[in-house]
Amino acid sequence: MSRIGSVLGLVPRLPSVLRTLLRLRPAQARAQLRHTLFGLSAPRSYSGESPRLATDRPHTAFLVPPAHVKSDGVTAIEMLGTSFPIGSPIDWATSHGGPLFAYHLHQHEALRLPAFSPEARAVFIRDWIHHHESGVGWDPHPISLRLLCWGKLLVAQGIQGADADIQEEMIRSMASQAETLSHGLEIRLQANHLLSNLIGIVFTGMLLDGDVASEWRNRASDLIEELDLQVRPDGGHEERSPMYHGLLLEGLLDLLNLCRSDESRAPDGLVQKLSDVIREMLVALDLMTHSDGRPALFADCAFDIAARFAELRDYASRLGITPADLVRSGYLPQTGYFRLSAGGYELIASVAAPSPEHQPGHAHCDALAFELSVDGNRLVTDMGLYEYRAGRRRDLARATASHSTFEFDGREQAELWAAHRVGGRPEVELTGWNENGEAVAICRGWSRNAPLHRRHFQVDDEGVTIIDSVEGKFGEVAFCLPIDPAWQVELEANTARAMRDLASDESMPVVVEIELAECFEWCLERRFYYPTFGREVERAALVGHATNARFNGATTHFRRVE
Repeated sequence: MSRIGSVLGLVPRLPSVLRTLLRLRPAQARAQLRHTLFGLSAPRSYSGESPRLATDRPHTAFLVPPAHVKSDGVTAIEMLGTSFPIGSPIDWATSHGGPLFAYHLHQHEALRLPAFSPEARAVFIRDWIHHHESGVGWDPHPISLRLLCWGKLLVAQGIQGADADIQEEMIRSMASQAETLSHGLEIRLQANHLLSNLIGIVFTGMLLDGDVASEWRNRASDLIEELDLQVRPDGGHEERSPMYHGLLLEGLLDLLNLCRSDESRAPDGLVQKLSDVIREMLVALDLMTHSDGRPALFADCAFDIAARFAELRDYASRLGITPADLVRSGYLPQTGYFRLSAGGYELIASVAAPSPEHQPGHAHCDALAFELSVDGNRLVTDMGLYEYRAGRRRDLARATASHSTFEFDGREQAELWAAHRVGGRPEVELTGWNENGEAVAICRGWSRNAPLHRRHFQVDDEGVTIIDSVEGKFGEVAFCLPIDPAWQVELEANTARAMRDLASDESMPVVVEIELAECFEWCLERRFYYPTFGREVERAALVGHATNARFNGATTHFRRVE
């Protein structure tokens, strides 16, 4: 479809489009219009004097690639749950696995796996340089992350032993990529894309030496400005995705790693700013992480995509950043998450509207939803993330009904459309907080005359209590409690029992009794769960329905059965 045709295709959704566009920043709106009409600019070819490698080793070891990336180093790579052959010739224009898979393919993160020999890495990289002179690999986002990957290979001796020319070819190509990126920042998308762009440019400026490299290094002032905009005072990233928070945190650590290798080359204020932001982001990520070491699955978040919190914390420690003490209860007032912990119960809740206002593309309808762990075992879990392509799975992942919150009359909390768009937004606020075990939050959906949902959370040594009340008119309310697939669930009337067998034969199973509100008609359903990209799992869900006439407030209680 032509670009004009794409624009005309939005006419039937004009009200939704307008509600979305009115939230854009002026520069973002102009860039979005320019991209709609003309697309991305052509790749730039750097023709100046070749930069030189400025350092031959990092200050400390980089982290290994994320767990979803696998390869035998010879025949195939697997990413996002999709396998792809890598024999010659490589199909760089592949549509296999969708646009997100293509981005990951062109990021080259699999090349850092130990399964690849230096010679195999050289063949892979040279094939890309000579056979992908334009196309998706030259989009700003894969350029940003490929620059980090190639830089890590160069300074961590990942190509040592390959032929002597590959390093020079890589550096020349990196110069063209960095120039293309520097003149093509993703102003239209903002958020994690723009921050990754700037990290990639400054990283390349620290990695290489020469006149053009100093220009990239001097973009540090733009990076610092963007960090001030995107990382909130409580340390949370503005998009509220624990997964993207972790990915960006690793990128900042990688940049600091190069700065530490020769701080005399780092622009003024950069090392201090990186250290301060990393420390704050670690505190926030700690609060968004369960005691099993994995993040809460709110917003667009999936397991095994970003490094685990413990790995990031250790990486920061090796770079001289003293991690803050781990917290068990606390809240992020600007980011909109809190955690309450007591007696082996751990509850993490989402209490904010889609964010940021100008780019909430990774937001879900998860206001007032919560995840609950018992003795370190997740019981109530959020939806997760299967893919970014528009369709059933994407819609289901973002829908109000897929999260542990209230859905009124089948209406969504926010006006979701396309795969990453949000028009109307709900009003969400944390109205009460007590670190000793209580919190209160409210949500009013985006649609006209939507009722106000108030939820009171209580966590103590005896269990977890959720108290819900509603102000305003509605026909029917639905409430879903999605249960982690590791648990077996039985339902009788308004009482459910969840049992989880532990791995050790010597341990007794964990049994939790769930007292459900009597005003709901409850049933036990099988629903889908997306713990990571490309993986669809069935699990139990406790689903309740109540009419306005029947609903008089609801209390749900979780208690471990000894």
